[in-house]
Amino acid sequence: MSPSWLRELLLGARMALAGGRSGLARAALTAVGVGLGVAMLLAAVSIPHMMQARSDRGASRADQNYGTQVERTDRSTLVGETDMAYRTDGIRGRLLQAEGADPALPPGLTALPRPGEMAVSPALARLLLSPDGALLRERLHYPATAIIGDKGLQGPGELAFYLGSDKLTADTPGVGRRNAFGDENTSEGLDPVLLLLVVIIFVVLLLPVAMFVASAIRFGGDSRDRRLAGVRLVGADTGMARRIAAGEAMLSALLGVAAGAVMFFAGRSFVGSVELMDITVFPSDVQPDPVLAALIVLAVPAAAVVVTVLSLRRVMIEPLGVVRRGGDTRRRLWWRLIMPVLGVLLLLPMVGSVSRSSEGFSEWQVIGGVCLILLGVATLLPWLVQSVVRRLHGGPVAWQLAVRRLQLDGSMSARAVTGVAVAVAGAIGLQMMFAAVEANYQQRTGQDPSRAQLYVATAMPHGWSDAAGVVAKLAATTGVTSVNPRAMLGLELPALPNGEQPGAALFLGDCAALSRIAEIGACTDGDAYLVDNPEAPTPAAGAAVTIRDGEAQTPWTVPAGARTVPPLSDPYYGLASGVLVTPAALPAAVRDRPGLQLQALLTVDPAAVDVADHVTNTRWELDQLGATWEINPTMVDNKFAQVRKGLFAGAAVTLLLIGASLLVVVLEQLRDRRRLLAVLVAFGTRRRTMSWAILWQTAVPVVLGLVLACAAGLALGAVLLRIIGEPVAIDWAGIGIVSALAGAVILLVTALSLPVLWRLMRAEGLRTE
Repeated sequence: MSPSWLRELLLGARMALAGGRSGLARAALTAVGVGLGVAMLLAAVSIPHMMQARSDRGASRADQNYGTQVERTDRSTLVGETDMAYRTDGIRGRLLQAEGADPALPPGLTALPRPGEMAVSPALARLLLSPDGALLRERLHYPATAIIGDKGLQGPGELAFYLGSDKLTADTPGVGRRNAFGDENTSEGLDPVLLLLVVIIFVVLLLPVAMFVASAIRFGGDSRDRRLAGVRLVGADTGMARRIAAGEAMLSALLGVAAGAVMFFAGRSFVGSVELMDITVFPSDVQPDPVLAALIVLAVPAAAVVVTVLSLRRVMIEPLGVVRRGGDTRRRLWWRLIMPVLGVLLLLPMVGSVSRSSEGFSEWQVIGGVCLILLGVATLLPWLVQSVVRRLHGGPVAWQLAVRRLQLDGSMSARAVTGVAVAVAGAIGLQMMFAAVEANYQQRTGQDPSRAQLYVATAMPHGWSDAAGVVAKLAATTGVTSVNPRAMLGLELPALPNGEQPGAALFLGDCAALSRIAEIGACTDGDAYLVDNPEAPTPAAGAAVTIRDGEAQTPWTVPAGARTVPPLSDPYYGLASGVLVTPAALPAAVRDRPGLQLQALLTVDPAAVDVADHVTNTRWELDQLGATWEINPTMVDNKFAQVRKGLFAGAAVTLLLIGASLLVVVLEQLRDRRRLLAVLVAFGTRRRTMSWAILWQTAVPVVLGLVLACAAGLALGAVLLRIIGEPVAIDWAGIGIVSALAGAVILLVTALSLPVLWRLMRAEGLRTE
């Protein structure tokens, strides 16, 4: 770079801050606009580290043995899993008991809590002290003597506790022994379909942000061109003027990068108090990838120079003024179709190649194809706006003002809503894909919530003789209308000739309980029944089998008088199978074994409030290691649910950013037109007329942008569905919701800009210096 070029760039940088309050306001708007986008991009490239940090902390506190035997040592700690729910929130709970002189400690604790004392997470501590935690305090009424440190939590909003105990034994179901906490983080990656979803989510959420950054760089273009005309007047040629403009844009972009870094680090300090879709992270987790962060810092100023130079192609800057060459020139369509067509062609070779069982795909091919299709929306929207508004004539004064402004310079209004249109197009494509694959990540449980709503599992200290007392306590719980108790054990059947060891279910209950599982007919205590279900193995009457209950094994002979009965649909297990026995038909060693688990199906009053929590409180008093579950007909894959939560959280943040960005754009446009507004006021234009004109001027590009976004989104969704081998189906409800949200953002931004419009509509705006 020659010294003269450097001087011209520095002159442009100086001019970026020149012009008194107006120049400073222009520079501040640009810095805020670019800074918002940079902060969002830095947050996006921090997501991998955030997720990895959460995963690593989860692995460091792993405490389940999954069937492996751990020898008792001085470091041994017994761990009982007692996770629970409180209203809509999950609570991670563990019972801890030392077995050695120097017991192993989970991360976040400096000592094991003594029996009857708790260590709680900060979020749980706040909940227990708040009025909302009154019902939970009835359950966790123990003194909280310690706070779990950050190393023992996946996020600052996690609800978790460790409760000290002296009643655990190593052979108790749900209890394991650990000589050290933590396992290697061996979580499986995403399958190709979910990975494809994640890649597209990143593209859809970040591309509008990058486009807004490019748009924010062009803030104050009119006033900049007038300054360059003054530079031409004192002897600068066209090349010098462009280099001066590049220097001005580069400084503005650098100020934006600095502002974005400040916003990012300032926002990071508050991230611990923000919860999006049940996801929270510690501020220390929010660390951008160094390589990607450096790329952002370098790319934004470079993009500023490129965008500025390209924008000057349609402007003739002469010593005596500025002439814009875009007013009547018709935009050409053919080259604007190149990008979306190339995007589709790039994705077409992948049709049918991605499935849950496939080996993978080219992420860069997907990123390139989706980016080209969405960028096609950005290139087509100015052409569409010009083609439509040039045919609009007549109407009220406000409509005519808006239409004439769009006819003179519709590209600026189109650029303002391009980010929204691109975001809507991407969201529609994603919505179609999510709607198509959702059923593949949902498993039918066979449960029937219309017949029972809650399932309770609790240990009986003295075996089946405690069943009546447990049922009475559950039935007396607020909101419970009926209780159907039984116990389920496992049967080990004789080995097959091929060596396979079949198993079957053994249900223990009174006649009333068994009559809800199968059509047993007449029943007395001591009867046994064989369920006629051809889809599940069932032993024959008189067969020698083994009853398994955890580690306990008891030989047993199926009663010779057991009758075969047709099954009924169980609310929890679906179509019944196996053997049904009344208490007297089982050996006393099995029936009265301490710790035998009772399973109770509960129906509840639909008008009652917090029934599940009242039931959990009752169950907790009976058995801290028990469980309370809601009966659901479907179960969603956990990884799919996490991806969906991440999409909603990212969409919420992106929507807020787009709204804030649009507000900055509108304010910049109003500030740049303040003298024109003052002239209109001086000629008697009413405030209401101008307000409607601004609304129409925004609404026309928005409506056209949404129409174009729907078309592009449908095309993108169709291609994506073909890639994963799903039939093309249009989710009209999802399209309507996405479009309505985008329209609501535009209306809100317009409403927020009205006070500034009214302030600028004063005759004092005619003054000049």
